[in-house]
Amino acid sequence: MSRQLFKSTAIVSSMTMISRIFGFIRDMLFARVFGIDSATDAFFVAFKIPNFMRRLFAEGAFSQAFVPVLSDYKEQGSKAALKCFIERTAGTLAFILFLVTIVGVIAAPVLITVFAPGFDDEGKQYDLAVQMLRITFPYLFFISLVAFAGGILNSHGKFAIPAFTPVFLNICMIVAAIWLAPLMPDPIVALAWGVFVAGIVQLLFQLPALHHLGLLPRLKLGFKDEGVKRILKLMVPALFAVSVTQINLLLDTLIASFLVAGSVSWLYYSDRLVEFPLGIFGIALATVILPNLSKNHAANDPVAFSKSMDWALRLVLLIGVPASVGLLMLAEPMLSTLFQYDQFSSQDVQLAGQSLMAYAIGLLGFILVKVLVPGFTSRKDMKTPVRFGVYSMFANMGLNIVLVFPLAHAGLALATSLGAFFNASLLLTRLLKDNIYKPGKNWANFIVKIIFANEIMVLFLYICVDNNQWFEWSAFDRVLNLAIWIIAGGLVYTLSLILTGIRPRQFLSN
Repeated sequence: MSRQLFKSTAIVSSMTMISRIFGFIRDMLFARVFGIDSATDAFFVAFKIPNFMRRLFAEGAFSQAFVPVLSDYKEQGSKAALKCFIERTAGTLAFILFLVTIVGVIAAPVLITVFAPGFDDEGKQYDLAVQMLRITFPYLFFISLVAFAGGILNSHGKFAIPAFTPVFLNICMIVAAIWLAPLMPDPIVALAWGVFVAGIVQLLFQLPALHHLGLLPRLKLGFKDEGVKRILKLMVPALFAVSVTQINLLLDTLIASFLVAGSVSWLYYSDRLVEFPLGIFGIALATVILPNLSKNHAANDPVAFSKSMDWALRLVLLIGVPASVGLLMLAEPMLSTLFQYDQFSSQDVQLAGQSLMAYAIGLLGFILVKVLVPGFTSRKDMKTPVRFGVYSMFANMGLNIVLVFPLAHAGLALATSLGAFFNASLLLTRLLKDNIYKPGKNWANFIVKIIFANEIMVLFLYICVDNNQWFEWSAFDRVLNLAIWIIAGGLVYTLSLILTGIRPRQFLSN
């Protein structure tokens, strides 16, 4: 089972890496063409609102509620019953999303006021944000149906297509920035249209795979269907359970709208770099582990359930800790290499670097939350992670108030990181207390080896990397040196692990 989990995680990670690479190309283009000003802040807010709701509703609450119920039908029911359930779920979901989309488009001015109240005093910026939100909000409709299709494919072991699908968002936005932006009175608005088109393209891309499985649904309303009722019942608490990190990030944007111009953009670019390892590894691992845990629970196999959790948590430490350390040590070199061109200045690199280092501290916490929450939702326990999520959200709000004054936008990022660790600690403690997760052997020894290998990597990077040189180098020199130090740091870490006795086969054994 571990071998299959590792293979599935590798597939999702590789597809996600392709998407993230295109995402970096996209963001490098944005930094070069649009720079950082009030207009880019307006777009990032207009994009963040439907994107936040996508993660909150589609990839968060809906996926966590839908996949366990889908697993029950898949394991215990007939193919006809499964397809009927999928069709009724699709129709009900589409109907709800259509209503939400209409409300969102109409209420765009209210949403901008709520999520970026600092824009109110900037007439042009506020109007631009409202205009773009009305274009981007329908993205929620399409991308939620994409998440629905992806849940079906993932439950049938078809991980590659859902993981590759986000590439089309980046492609559409790149095309909009290059060819559409020069034709528009406000060039930044072209990016909003790119988001809108991307939602349609991503949905169309997944339909052939559903057809191949014989599960391409006809839309049918099913509010009275028992399976749909179970999903809706589970979704309400799940809205908070799996998306507290996203809520905290949105709170960062809200408060940042009151800070100096550029604060929203600095947080955006630093968040994008944190999202790279989080997406490639954290979200990939959570995507694979949820259907597996749901299957273990449906089969009433608590031993396999606990072993799957143990395998996932060991892998989190093995990869998550060095990823966090690497981002912390190479924050400014990464930002300089990727974004410091034309309109993106060295001062922007330094200020975005502050928030990136703060987010990097919490990367391990973000990944842990992604992996631990399925330990509850796969068993259809939504209430516990909701309660812990609310606790951590209030803790994050308090930390925002305390840290924003001395650290400005970086304080907001640090508060989010600390809130993630608080949430992860609550989730892990409950799984242990209820004997749902029983740690395997030699955990203490494993942790010591991970710490040792990371200390060697930190010492190596501290001695070899000079952050001040990056601002003076050409783009080619930056890319070359960054690649060298990332590869060298990874090799030093890997060799250190091998010296301690850790081998890849330990994560591939059945």
